[in-house]
Amino acid sequence: MRLVIVAVGRVKDRPLRAALDEYFGRVRRYVACDEVEIPDGPLPKVAQAMTRATAGANVIALEVGGRALPSEAFASSIERWGSRGKGVVAFLIGGADGLPPEVSAAADDRWSLSTLTFPHRLARLVLVEQLYRAMTILRGEPYGH
Repeated sequence: MRLVIVAVGRVKDRPLRAALDEYFGRVRRYVACDEVEIPDGPLPKVAQAMTRATAGANVIALEVGGRALPSEAFASSIERWGSRGKGVVAFLIGGADGLPPEVSAAADDRWSLSTLTFPHRLARLVLVEQLYRAMTILRGEPYGH
Protein backbone atom coordinates (compact mmCIF):
# COMPACT_ATOMS: atom_id res chain seq x y z
CA MET A 1 0.00 0.00 0.00
CA ARG A 2 1.09 3.55 -0.70
CA LEU A 3 -0.62 6.67 0.62
CA VAL A 4 -0.55 10.02 -1.14
CA ILE A 5 -1.80 13.30 0.29
CA VAL A 6 -2.57 15.81 -2.44
CA ALA A 7 -3.22 19.24 -0.96
CA VAL A 8 -3.62 22.76 -2.27
CA GLY A 9 -1.03 25.21 -1.00
CA ARG A 10 2.35 24.97 0.66
CA VAL A 11 2.88 24.78 4.38
CA LYS A 12 5.37 27.55 5.19
CA ASP A 13 4.71 27.89 8.92
CA ARG A 14 7.74 26.22 10.55
CA PRO A 15 6.05 24.72 13.62
CA LEU A 16 3.22 23.30 11.50
CA ARG A 17 5.71 21.96 8.93
CA ALA A 18 7.69 20.33 11.74
CA ALA A 19 4.55 18.66 13.11
CA LEU A 20 3.62 17.43 9.62
CA ASP A 21 7.12 16.05 9.05
CA GLU A 22 6.98 14.29 12.42
CA TYR A 23 3.74 12.50 11.53
CA PHE A 24 4.83 11.77 7.96
CA GLY A 25 7.89 10.08 9.44
CA ARG A 26 5.69 8.02 11.76
CA VAL A 27 3.38 6.93 8.93
CA ARG A 28 6.36 6.00 6.75
CA ARG A 29 7.44 3.43 9.37
CA TYR A 30 4.44 1.41 8.19
CA VAL A 31 3.74 2.34 4.55
CA ALA A 32 5.07 4.55 1.78
CA CYS A 33 3.49 7.98 2.10
CA ASP A 34 3.97 10.95 -0.22
CA GLU A 35 2.87 14.55 -0.01
CA VAL A 36 2.01 16.46 -3.18
CA GLU A 37 1.47 20.20 -2.88
CA ILE A 38 -0.63 21.76 -5.64
CA PRO A 39 -0.20 25.51 -6.22
CA ASP A 40 -3.29 27.49 -5.30
CA GLY A 41 -4.99 29.06 -8.28
CA PRO A 42 -8.10 28.94 -10.41
CA LEU A 43 -10.16 25.81 -9.76
CA PRO A 44 -9.75 24.44 -13.32
CA LYS A 45 -5.95 24.47 -12.91
CA VAL A 46 -6.20 22.92 -9.46
CA ALA A 47 -8.51 20.22 -10.86
CA GLN A 48 -6.08 19.43 -13.66
CA ALA A 49 -3.11 19.17 -11.26
CA MET A 50 -5.05 16.99 -8.80
CA THR A 51 -6.20 14.68 -11.58
CA ARG A 52 -2.61 14.25 -12.79
CA ALA A 53 -1.33 13.65 -9.25
CA THR A 54 -3.89 10.92 -8.55
CA ALA A 55 -3.82 8.99 -11.83
CA GLY A 56 -4.27 5.29 -11.11
CA ALA A 57 -4.98 5.82 -7.40
CA ASN A 58 -8.05 5.12 -5.31
CA VAL A 59 -9.14 8.70 -4.56
CA ILE A 60 -10.71 9.90 -1.31
CA ALA A 61 -11.94 13.51 -1.34
CA LEU A 62 -11.89 15.12 2.10
CA GLU A 63 -14.86 17.41 2.51
CA VAL A 64 -17.00 18.68 5.37
CA GLY A 65 -20.05 17.00 3.79
CA GLY A 66 -18.26 13.66 3.37
CA ARG A 67 -18.82 10.49 5.37
CA ALA A 68 -17.59 10.72 8.96
CA LEU A 69 -15.79 7.61 10.17
CA PRO A 70 -14.66 6.62 13.66
CA SER A 71 -10.93 5.84 13.81
CA GLU A 72 -11.39 2.06 13.60
CA ALA A 73 -13.59 2.32 10.48
CA PHE A 74 -11.17 4.88 9.03
CA ALA A 75 -8.34 2.35 9.48
CA SER A 76 -10.22 -0.60 8.00
CA SER A 77 -11.41 1.52 5.07
CA ILE A 78 -7.83 2.55 4.28
CA GLU A 79 -6.79 -1.09 4.41
CA ARG A 80 -9.64 -2.03 2.07
CA TRP A 81 -8.90 0.79 -0.40
CA GLY A 82 -5.19 -0.06 -0.25
CA SER A 83 -5.89 -3.61 -1.38
CA ARG A 84 -7.59 -2.46 -4.60
CA GLY A 85 -5.92 -1.84 -7.92
CA LYS A 86 -2.33 -0.71 -7.59
CA GLY A 87 -2.68 -0.24 -3.84
CA VAL A 88 -2.37 3.54 -3.97
CA VAL A 89 -4.77 5.58 -1.85
CA ALA A 90 -4.79 9.33 -2.52
CA PHE A 91 -6.43 11.83 -0.18
CA LEU A 92 -7.45 15.22 -1.57
CA ILE A 93 -7.50 18.42 0.48
CA GLY A 94 -8.74 21.55 -1.24
CA GLY A 95 -7.73 25.13 -0.68
CA ALA A 96 -9.79 28.01 0.68
CA ASP A 97 -12.42 27.40 -2.03
CA GLY A 98 -12.58 23.67 -1.30
CA LEU A 99 -12.14 20.98 -3.93
CA PRO A 100 -13.08 21.61 -7.55
CA PRO A 101 -16.56 20.09 -8.06
CA GLU A 102 -15.41 17.83 -10.90
CA VAL A 103 -12.60 16.42 -8.73
CA SER A 104 -15.01 15.73 -5.88
CA ALA A 105 -17.50 14.07 -8.25
CA ALA A 106 -14.80 11.85 -9.76
CA ALA A 107 -13.46 10.68 -6.37
CA ASP A 108 -14.03 7.07 -5.36
CA ASP A 109 -15.33 8.18 -1.95
CA ARG A 110 -15.81 11.34 0.11
CA TRP A 111 -14.85 11.45 3.77
CA SER A 112 -15.02 14.11 6.45
CA LEU A 113 -12.38 14.62 9.11
CA SER A 114 -14.91 16.49 11.22
CA THR A 115 -18.15 18.41 11.01
CA LEU A 116 -16.02 21.40 11.98
CA THR A 117 -14.38 23.42 9.22
CA PHE A 118 -10.56 23.43 9.47
CA PRO A 119 -8.09 25.64 7.65
CA HIS A 120 -6.76 23.41 4.86
CA ARG A 121 -3.24 23.36 6.32
CA LEU A 122 -4.54 22.20 9.69
CA ALA A 123 -6.72 19.59 7.96
CA ARG A 124 -3.52 18.16 6.48
CA LEU A 125 -2.04 17.72 9.95
CA VAL A 126 -5.24 16.11 11.26
CA LEU A 127 -5.23 13.73 8.28
CA VAL A 128 -1.60 12.68 8.72
CA GLU A 129 -2.12 12.08 12.44
CA GLN A 130 -5.19 9.97 11.64
CA LEU A 131 -3.22 8.00 9.06
CA TYR A 132 -0.62 7.24 11.73
CA ARG A 133 -3.40 6.27 14.16
CA ALA A 134 -4.93 4.02 11.46
CA MET A 135 -1.62 2.24 10.93
CA THR A 136 -1.28 1.58 14.67
CA ILE A 137 -4.88 0.34 14.87
CA LEU A 138 -4.27 -2.06 11.98
CA ARG A 139 -1.17 -3.40 13.78
CA GLY A 140 -2.88 -3.64 17.17
CA GLU A 141 -0.50 -1.12 18.74
CA PRO A 142 -1.48 0.94 21.79
CA TYR A 143 -1.33 4.45 20.22
CA GLY A 144 -4.51 3.87 18.24
CA HIS A 145 -6.63 3.14 21.30
